[in-house]
Amino acid sequence: MTDTEGADRAEEEAAAAAGRTRSWSWRTLETPIGTLGLAVTAEGLLRVVFDAGETRAARAVEELTRRLGTGPDAPTGAARELPAETERQLGAYFDGRLRAFTVPLDWSLTTGFNRRVLRALAAHVPYGTVVGYQDLARRVGEPGAARAVGTAMGANPLPVVVPCHRVVESDGGIGGFGGGLEVKRALLALEGVLPQPLF
Repeated sequence: MTDTEGADRAEEEAAAAAGRTRSWSWRTLETPIGTLGLAVTAEGLLRVVFDAGETRAARAVEELTRRLGTGPDAPTGAARELPAETERQLGAYFDGRLRAFTVPLDWSLTTGFNRRVLRALAAHVPYGTVVGYQDLARRVGEPGAARAVGTAMGANPLPVVVPCHRVVESDGGIGGFGGGLEVKRALLALEGVLPQPLF
């Protein structure tokens, strides 16, 4: 278990012990890279799940229910607009009309180093650019932490919106990706970093 996983587990256990629950909603969205699962709280977009067909979506909802202390619900109050706005922005991104997401993000599924790295990525690596794992480690003041950056990318709860697909190997290799390398290539091609596939 990594330090981050340990911290996440401790946070989860503390929330359960305190009897806290958080209201959240779940929906799926069909996109050019497959079905995305979207979990939204009153604070913002909480989780994006790749390949969110029936089985994977059920697992994601079960995990989030355990972590948040309650199952998904219809959004209320100000949170009512967030799922629709998230879908609108993702649709515009996949249509090539949106280069920067502005939906609020709920960072509560990540902590410590991972959160610092993901926030730096979201704030400083814009559409159509890439950054190396080592360079991103330097940007957060941890020059020897390239491997830890890779781990943070793999644990990113908000892929696409927090663009871990833009993190590549320093030698020019594409690197890994939780959604699969074909999805990473498709996202980089959409943003003009890689050529569009011929077929």
